[in-house]
Amino acid sequence: MSDDLVEQYQWLQSRRRFLNRAGMGLGATVLSSLVAKQANATLPELPHFRPRANRVIFLFMGGAPSQIDLYDYKPGLEQKYKQPLPEEVRDGQRVTAMTEGKEHLIQPSIFKFAQQGNCGRYMSELLPHLSTVADELCFIKSMRTEAINHDEGKTQICTGSQIQGKPSLGAWLSYGLGSLNSNLPDFIVLNSAFWSGDQQNVQALYSRLWGTGFLPSKYQGVAFQSAGDPVLFLSNPTGVSRDSRQKMLELVTQLNHKHATAIGDPEIQTTIAQQEMAFRMQASVPELTDLRGEPDSVKKLYGPEVDKPGSFARNCMLARRMVERGVRFVQVFHRGWDHHSTLPTKLRGQCKDVDQPWAALIQDLKLRGMLEDTLVVCSGEFGRTVYSQGKQTATEYGRDHHPRCFTTWLAGGGIKGGIEHGRTDEYSYNIVDQNDQRTTRFEDDAVHVNDLNATILNRLGIDHRLLTFRSQGLDQRLTGVEEAHVVEKILS
Repeated sequence: MSDDLVEQYQWLQSRRRFLNRAGMGLGATVLSSLVAKQANATLPELPHFRPRANRVIFLFMGGAPSQIDLYDYKPGLEQKYKQPLPEEVRDGQRVTAMTEGKEHLIQPSIFKFAQQGNCGRYMSELLPHLSTVADELCFIKSMRTEAINHDEGKTQICTGSQIQGKPSLGAWLSYGLGSLNSNLPDFIVLNSAFWSGDQQNVQALYSRLWGTGFLPSKYQGVAFQSAGDPVLFLSNPTGVSRDSRQKMLELVTQLNHKHATAIGDPEIQTTIAQQEMAFRMQASVPELTDLRGEPDSVKKLYGPEVDKPGSFARNCMLARRMVERGVRFVQVFHRGWDHHSTLPTKLRGQCKDVDQPWAALIQDLKLRGMLEDTLVVCSGEFGRTVYSQGKQTATEYGRDHHPRCFTTWLAGGGIKGGIEHGRTDEYSYNIVDQNDQRTTRFEDDAVHVNDLNATILNRLGIDHRLLTFRSQGLDQRLTGVEEAHVVEKILS
């Protein structure tokens, strides 16, 4: 047992003895309140300043989309087709074992780019719908990470660390800001069940990406299912009525309160809260997931797959309905972006899945007046290489993992629209400063994953340096112990 847990247990025990000996008769309700206050005792008053966003929808593209083929237009590469990547560009930087020791031949994108919106941002022909909302988007083209493999990459962008066991971004927000509603979880996860790209080389998702790490378990994300009950075991078994379920819950709650008073385990309070939330969700979740009341005009925005359970389109509409009902953080996963071979074919399929729902989500939020205080973030775990992997022809090629630069886009929630931040070299291989010199410095507009997370927290009124939780002798933070920065240049 760690020192922190020992201290918390001793504190709880001393409180229990005090209440029992004083004969105050306050019972488990007061003890529960004391436990809650102790859990947040190290936090300053939150939010730290006026938030520009009240909720977040994070669209995670698992597998790492190719920035060169979607966002980072490099027309000069057409003249360098199949030429070796210059050594001075790579400069000894790490590559994966899949392409280490092999010839790195340049592969320009085969897709056409055009300027979109009043802002004139270049976007790929694969994104005709997203291009219509270009003036709402902020493209960070200078994202970077240390992770070069999927497991570490996904873990870092979701939890701020490549090391397993840290709390996820949604869990930190739930812990720091609490709930906007009483009938749904603060943090919901939607895993899309279908994708049209790579059907074989699909990277796994795991619950630690929406877990709580060392935070109390009540802050973890609740994963909705794509088939059957949206939440496992939410429905009553056959023969059990809602009234009988309520009576059972009341009895179990009484026993749990008695148990909590006896041993002082804060996780028992979590169990009580989760059981009570599950009972309320029996009424709120069916209404939430029933799209029959949505106007046909809105469904049409999201595309033909909006009525298909588990589709990305349906999940985007559900995400809007969730934040509309007070869910603070919704994370939507879409897999199939790991294109080591036949990238053009697979990328066309992936963009067919997501392009229209991306644009629809932004349009839908804006029409409802919600975009201004809802932050939408779309990212993968890293980027992809300018050089080809696998068979390389004029029409087919693959790309390897690339952590040195990639593109993330944001919209709404106090973020400037119609802009791009940061620059990459002519190969989309390194971040460069205004003098075209290679850089990883924040002062030169390079944005680390932890800088992105610091910026997300900032839009919700949180100073990332002050959102802490004591664990293993450290005041742990989402952004880690190394310096992280808010990207002030993109804030409206």
